[in-house]
Amino acid sequence: QVQLVESGGGLVQPGGSLRLSCAASGSITSIYAMGWYRQRQGKQRELVAQITAVGLTTYADSVKGRFTISRDNAKNTVYLQMNTLKPEDTAVYYCNYKDYRNLWGQGTQVTVSS
Repeated sequence: QVQLVESGGGLVQPGGSLRLSCAASGSITSIYAMGWYRQRQGKQRELVAQITAVGLTTYADSVKGRFTISRDNAKNTVYLQMNTLKPEDTAVYYCNYKDYRNLWGQGTQVTVSS
């Protein structure tokens, strides 16, 4: 079993920054990808960014140039640095872990509002 613990959400003004963290623990395999998805109100869950075990990254077009995903393999932790936040970034952000399983964190609320 893998546990995913997210932190770092909150309320921020437009143009501001936040950093999300997700720490994985438990029966982690050596090859896994981690990422962040978000679900805006009334919308389907969508990929924000993903990073593979070897550091290859994928971003949604809407966040390219503003968000950066990174990972610390020693800590089994993935980060999402979010800059120049916009009101449309408001959503519940979910950490995702993929090996032969597809697992989700509990979600953390990010609200961008003045």
